[in-house]
Parts: sequence; structure tokens; C-alpha cells
Amino acid sequence: MASLRMCRQLSRSLTSASASASSLFSRGRNASLSRGIGKYSTAAAVENPISPPVSVNYNQLLIDGKFVNAASERTFPTLDPRTGDAIAHVAEGDAEDINRAVAAARKAFDEGPWPKMTAYERQKILLRFADLLEKHNDELAALETWDNGKPYEQAAKIEVPMMIRLIRYYAGWADKIHGLTVPADGQYHVQTLHEPIGVVGQIIPWNFPLLMFSWKVAPALACGNTIILKTAEQTPLSAILASKLLHEAGLPPGVLNVVSGFGPTAGAALASHMDVDKLAFTGSTNTGKVVLQLAAKSNLKPVTLELGGKSPFIVCEDADIDKAVELAHFALFFNQGQCCCAGSRTFVHERVYDEFVEKAKARALKRTVGDPFKGGIEQGPQIDMEQFEKIMGYIRSGVESGATLETGGERFGNKGYYIKPTVFSNVKDDMLIAKDEIFGPVQTILKFKDLDEVIRRANASHYGLGAGVVTQDLDTANTLTRALRVGTVWINCFDVFDAAIPFGGYKMSGQGREKGIYCLSNYLQVKAVVTPLKNPAWL
Repeated sequence: MASLRMCRQLSRSLTSASASASSLFSRGRNASLSRGIGKYSTAAAVENPISPPVSVNYNQLLIDGKFVNAASERTFPTLDPRTGDAIAHVAEGDAEDINRAVAAARKAFDEGPWPKMTAYERQKILLRFADLLEKHNDELAALETWDNGKPYEQAAKIEVPMMIRLIRYYAGWADKIHGLTVPADGQYHVQTLHEPIGVVGQIIPWNFPLLMFSWKVAPALACGNTIILKTAEQTPLSAILASKLLHEAGLPPGVLNVVSGFGPTAGAALASHMDVDKLAFTGSTNTGKVVLQLAAKSNLKPVTLELGGKSPFIVCEDADIDKAVELAHFALFFNQGQCCCAGSRTFVHERVYDEFVEKAKARALKRTVGDPFKGGIEQGPQIDMEQFEKIMGYIRSGVESGATLETGGERFGNKGYYIKPTVFSNVKDDMLIAKDEIFGPVQTILKFKDLDEVIRRANASHYGLGAGVVTQDLDTANTLTRALRVGTVWINCFDVFDAAIPFGGYKMSGQGREKGIYCLSNYLQVKAVVTPLKNPAWL
């Protein structure tokens, strides 16, 4: 029940209008835009975007504690997805900059204070960082919304607070990482040491820039490692600001280095670098394969991967349909559908299928789409034109393959990368919209007859990241929980996250786990120490 309450609270937070957000962003000539919009209403908010109350003050690379230009002096534009216009030009790092960042991280690890610092001192720096994030909550959220397109209310009320919670969680772990004594031959004393793995390369995605920053950086720092972080080229701004705050909290130079750039240049250089001891990547499965190959071909560095998904959301015959519709809607459309664990295959029992489809269509029609800086907006634009066109291509594929387009399927407004919430019924397992990760606001609804069938079909995927189940029967919930080949199963809720809950996937959804105690092993080496005992007391 606690998880269900968390899910409901999250859903309510994202769908209710925020008085504070309205007052923050309703200034001057844009004041009339703060009232929200109805279903598929006028695109005024899209055509006349609100000016964000934040400025871009940091757009360089962060290497060895200093903001510097790229060695090539090149920059690239980061775009406002509401309009397609440039927000700022950001330093474009490449292999030479990765080399500089790795050298700084190596020096900070081998010679610098971070791994040699007491765990308590590392903890205090991370806690000061969390306090600074809290102080700059609204600024970080506004920058995230501007660069990514996600609703400001989502960023300010959910994501930045979740980031702060995770930083404090791993700060708490910093002085609790320790080894064991091992009973062995009575002539020896045996102990294990848990040591930082060294210089860590981390590559984060564009859909949750700040959250993924914290998921990667916090456990690595708590364990005593140094880092080179490559941001997504679509969304570099918030991570740069967060890194500046981390140094303001007292992080020594060279411990965290941030390089903005593109995958084939900066990303490939980081993955294949011979002096990087470990790599962590979040992104698409196809890119994950390349990252793994580059790591193996270089110095065989260990890699953790959090990749794509095509998560089943199963609505059983006994489900409360109104609640199931709302949960399924949230599971798919949250964050514009740009979520790796999105419940993107909605399996509904045949006896309640028609009722569910009609109500799912009605809910999609009520979804508020528009400028993400407006209070009450549930859905902003997709990240960029490439993603927009990819999603529209899948929608065309769904129509051409014979699925029923219940609603949506079109652009919203005439500016930016907005797509109307889209619902397909009569979807078959072999259709592309049922197999591929669309990563957009497209709900596909499939019909099933019994548990054995839905288990087989739900597991018939290369992915295995998450799953949702809506049922009032404990036996049904237990059966599906154990049968589904996924890393997370949400029962009567979805997208319930906490710093302590592990997250990761089966099959081609990745390897290793993020968050919680399980994540610490990604950033630690285990060393056995064996010492002879001259005069064992028990002999």
C-alpha cells in the first residue's frame, strides 16, 4: 500500500496545477498564459513560449576543477525543444579533451586527496552538495525544463528533490563501506578490503539529465572514485551547473570532470580509453552494444549498462478499470513517453478490453499539452526533431500495419516538437509499435485471455526492464511477479522510485543495477588480505 500511495501522490503532483509555478512564471506580458489549457486546446502556449526565469552561466567543460574551452575551441548549440531555437552554445569536447579529463581524474585518484580522505570527510562534502542543490532547486528545475522540455512542475517538485534524496542516501553510505573477516585455516588471519575501483567513465542520457547525474556520480564518489562524466549533447546544461555546485561544496579539483560532446567523438574516446578503470552507461541498447565493444577492445574495463525497454503493463480481469486506466496512462505518457521503463505494451484482459480502450482514449484526450513552464501542463515537447520524426514514423507504421488509431497521431501546434497523446487499440505482437522502443507518447493496447498467455507474450521481448500489474488478487500478483523476466515489477502502481530501490534490467535491458546497496559493488574492488598467525590463541 505504501508504494501505491507514492504512485498516486506522484501522479497527482504531476497532473495538478501548481500555484507556486504559476506565480513564478507568470510575469509581464506572459501573465495570461499561466491558466493552463484544456484538452488539445489552442496552441497559444506553444506559439508564444514563456521566457524562462533562469540564465545560462556555465557552458564550458569542467576539467581539473576549472571551466575551460574545448581544445578545438569548437562549440555546439543546445536547443529549446519548445521552439527549436538555440538556448546557448556549449563547448564541444572530443578525444583530446577526454585525455585531459582522464589525466586530471587519474592524478586526483593516485595523488589527490579524494580516495585518501576519510570517508566521513567525503560524506560531509556530499551532504553540503545536497544542501546547495536544495537551495538552487528552482534554478536547476528551470534549466532542466528549458533544455529538456519536461514540465517544470515535474522537474521542481519530483526530480530535483529525488536527486537530493539520492545524494544524501549515498553520503550516508560513504562511511559504512567496509570488508569482512573470513574464517579460513587457523594459521592465518584473513580479511577483505573494499577499495574504490579507480578512474570511472560515466555517460548519461538526455531524458533525465539531473537524476541520471546523481545515479551515476553519487555512488562513485561515496566509494572514493574519481570521474569523467560525458553529458548528452541534447541536454548538457543542468549537469554543468550541478557540477559547479558540487565543487562549491568542497569537492577537490580533478575528482569530477565534465565533458560535453557527441557520442562518436567524446563518448567513444571515453569508452575506449586505456586509463579508465570502469565505465557506466545509460542509453539505448544499440549504443550500449557499441560501448561494451569499445570497453572490451581497449583494456577490458568492467561496464554497467542501463538500456532500453518495452515494458508490459498488465490489466487483469478483476482490476478497478478507472484506476487501471489512470495508472496505465501515467506509466506510458510520463515524461512525454521518454522513459526507458515506460509501460509501453498495455495488455488488457479481453473481458474488460473495450471498456478500457474507451476510457484510455478519453483520458488521453484530457491530457494537457503545451509550454512546460505553464502550471498544470502534463506534457511538453519531445527532446528534438530527430526524436519527433522517429515517433511520427512509428505512428505511421501502426496505422499501416492495421492497428486502430483511437486518438492523437498528429503534431500539436505549429512550433516545437509537440505530439498529441496517441492511443492505438487492436495491436498485435508482431507490429513494430508493439516490439520497438518508441520512446514517445504512444500507447499500444493489446488483448489477452489468461495468465499463461500474457506471461508468455510479455516475456517474448528482447527487453526486460520493468513491468506493471493491476489486480486485486494476491495469488495473481504473486504469480506474475515471479514469472515476468524483468528487473522491476510494480503491483498496482508504476514508476515508484526511491534511492534505496535497485533499478536495472534483464536480457538486453542492461547489466548491473543502479541505486540502492547493489549499486555500490559497481564502484568497488574486493581485495583479500592473508596474514600468518605466529601464535594463534586457540592453538
